[in-house]
Amino acid sequence: MKAWEEDQGTDGTIVDLMADTRSELTHALGLVLDHPGPMGVLGNERCQRFSALIIDGKIKTLNVAAAEDDPAGDDRPEVSMVDKMLEDLKANKD
Repeated sequence: MKAWEEDQGTDGTIVDLMADTRSELTHALGLVLDHPGPMGVLGNERCQRFSALIIDGKIKTLNVAAAEDDPAGDDRPEVSMVDKMLEDLKANKD
């Protein structure tokens, strides 16, 4: 994650990158990507593509890119990307 943090330029910002090496969070959120299509390419379970707005330890929004006909969320990644998160932030101003 450190290399990804450096590559993305998030070191020292409000953005924290965290690994889920044992998939504990992935399973707890029910966001396991285990569809045979992506699994055939990836080889093992992964986390679905998502973004979450968390305020004071509470999930305010959870944006999952996967759809029934697109289990990896490749066709609509914008559901979990920055523009959607900015909308969520505006909608959740306290």
